[in-house]
Amino acid sequence: MTDTSDATPGGRRVLDELGFYLLAGAGGDGPAGLMDEARRGEELGFGTGFISERWNVKEASSLTGAALAVTSRMRIATAATNHNTRHPLITGSWATTMHRLSGGRFTLGIGRGIAAMYDAFGVPAVTTAQMEDFAQVMRRLWHGELIFGHDGPIGQYNLLFLDPDFREDIRLAIVAFGPQTLALGGRVFDDVILHTYFTPETLQRAVTTVKDAAEQAGRDPADVRVWSCFATVGDHLPEELRLKKTVARLATYLQGYGDLLVRTNGWDPAVLQRFRDDPVVQSVPGGIDHKATADQIEHIATLIPDEWLEPAATGSAQQCVDRLRQEFDYGADAVIMHGATPDELEPIVAAYRASDR
Repeated sequence: MTDTSDATPGGRRVLDELGFYLLAGAGGDGPAGLMDEARRGEELGFGTGFISERWNVKEASSLTGAALAVTSRMRIATAATNHNTRHPLITGSWATTMHRLSGGRFTLGIGRGIAAMYDAFGVPAVTTAQMEDFAQVMRRLWHGELIFGHDGPIGQYNLLFLDPDFREDIRLAIVAFGPQTLALGGRVFDDVILHTYFTPETLQRAVTTVKDAAEQAGRDPADVRVWSCFATVGDHLPEELRLKKTVARLATYLQGYGDLLVRTNGWDPAVLQRFRDDPVVQSVPGGIDHKATADQIEHIATLIPDEWLEPAATGSAQQCVDRLRQEFDYGADAVIMHGATPDELEPIVAAYRASDR
């Protein structure tokens, strides 16, 4: 599954097939904890630490630099930032800086973002064509190309240029949900990161879409790594915290893009409507995982069917490992143990190593 020749300082195999999110969810107590989490994740042997961007105190370029500065082996990836919130030269320069700063350990990952938030902030919605154009422009800039008169989906630019001596091979990732974005990932990107709470059937379909698109584009499907983003919340954690990391997290997704998630998984839209109509849900002033009280989350748990929460690793450490390994059986190349800090994941990582195969 991975290159076992690489090892942690303690001689243990690097778990290249496993990742985790730094500052998982709303970011815990703030960005200062990121450095300790990054060091701890590398110590445990994770292959990649992922950074998601929120427009408060989770600005991606700052967090990326901090994470790379305090680690020496682990890859750091954005999953995701948005290509349309920075000028392409700023993003290209940032990625190259991170790439060289870290000795090639940086992955630039982009995503579509939430349309309702874009509308509220006056930012144009992201299209599939824009993300493809952006990826192609980045690769050209990273290989020293002078781009005159670019007129494409990302906009019109008289000149785009970084450095004629650049010959940078920087990994590009995309967070994908629907079939068009999945296919784009297979055609153009190096990593495709799926969404949390994908059912096994959805995961299998997504992997097939990515790999088929890669093959049709003349690429080796094995060169495109598909990540299952998989909620991993063991019962060694307090129940209140487990509910926040599972029920409240899924509820926040339902707030933001419930129609898409329900449609993707083939779930009952009537359940989503009852969730939206619930007065407790409507009373939460923001994301449920960040703003809801414990009592509110307990109530919201009664609105979400067990089958919607099933695509997650829960229970004992060994039960979590058994469910995680099923994601590989369903076709994932790698798994992000989502929604928990390295310290919270330590018993599960230990059980994973004990059953390594």
